[in-house]
Amino acid sequence: MAKKSKVKKTLVDQILDKAKIDHDSLSFNGLEGELPEDVARESIYKTLALKGDKTGPVIGIIPITEHLSEKKLAKISGNKKVQMIPQKDLQKTTGYVHGANNPVGIRQKHNFPIYIDQSAQEAGFLIVSAGEIGRSIRINSQELADFVNAEFADIKE
Repeated sequence: MAKKSKVKKTLVDQILDKAKIDHDSLSFNGLEGELPEDVARESIYKTLALKGDKTGPVIGIIPITEHLSEKKLAKISGNKKVQMIPQKDLQKTTGYVHGANNPVGIRQKHNFPIYIDQSAQEAGFLIVSAGEIGRSIRINSQELADFVNAEFADIKE
């Protein structure tokens, strides 16, 4: 019988383990469309970093299949407008490269407001990046929101 290869835990996995928050570690690259059989595309969420004209950085988490409503996010976050942080400034703002942004790691380093689309609350769980390209976590939506002090809101187009 082949020995199962042990996947190295990401920093996000370690943070969640230490906080005793139940989650599943997954290895796949959602950006390239490669999905395990037990993962529905609708359950994968992307973590977007934007800059508000009043608050500075703000994080929006929406299904990977949807588009963010900048108007809705601006209104709920107390801004007149928000815009995506340019990719060249992403890593110095959040600490992560494009495709690896995640709410757990961002919350550990920064106190940016985080908003999760309400569809995740309705679904009960979501899959987000684990801080490395090709790595993700499946986690209870409410537990994630509580841990990163996020609000649920209607923020997609």
